Amino acid sequence: MEQKNKYSIIVPTYNERLNIALIVYLIFKHLRSRDVDFEIIVVDDGSPDGTQEVVKQLQKLYGEDHILLRPRPKKLGLGTAYIHGLKHASGNFVVIMDADLSHHPKYLPSFIKKQLETGASIVTGTRYSKGGGVHGWNLMRKLTSRGANVLAQTLLWPGVSDLTGSFRLYRKSVLEDVISSCVSKGYVFQMEMIVRASREGYHIEEVPITFVDRVFGSSKLGGSEIVEYLKGLVYLLVTT
Repeated sequence: MEQKNKYSIIVPTYNERLNIALIVYLIFKHLRSRDVDFEIIVVDDGSPDGTQEVVKQLQKLYGEDHILLRPRPKKLGLGTAYIHGLKHASGNFVVIMDADLSHHPKYLPSFIKKQLETGASIVTGTRYSKGGGVHGWNLMRKLTSRGANVLAQTLLWPGVSDLTGSFRLYRKSVLEDVISSCVSKGYVFQMEMIVRASREGYHIEEVPITFVDRVFGSSKLGGSEIVEYLKGLVYLLVTT
């Protein structure tokens, strides 16, 4: 008898008290109706705004088997948040997504369907193919993001259209393999993951998504992140 797939959804949080209940509700809405076996792993980095208290309330509502709170004492970076969540994942597939509603859970069934149809090791959401897009960014932010992707495409030829997106589905064994060889922090981490996966010959598919700028709270992208991105690009150019 074929084993049913289980999907572990890792959601890193920092000061997402206003968003976490809605993202959890939407995940349940779009997956439960399709009889998908899943768990949500919230990795909170010591949010001072009460995010963890909200998650504990959600555990009472949805059950601790469906919502796992796996906190850390302070902000320790996105890459290590995924590694931390991965340790607690019981699924054979892992989804990584943001908690700020920029990644709408309505796309999760499309990710799962694409993987089942193609047998892909990774399905990544893309803003830069037909049907994808960005909502809520000003022209400067759009140009910066698009320019960063074009630059990376030109230098690294990774075979995917959206390198810096962080809405992805991985076969768990593949994520464990790729993440173990990554050294980058922050926003460069996503790019390094997909470039290394491509270099190792893993089958990658894309699903068009519309990225929506965060609804509540403030964006965490600034000048220092752009500098880190450029440094990361040079690093990957030399090492992959």
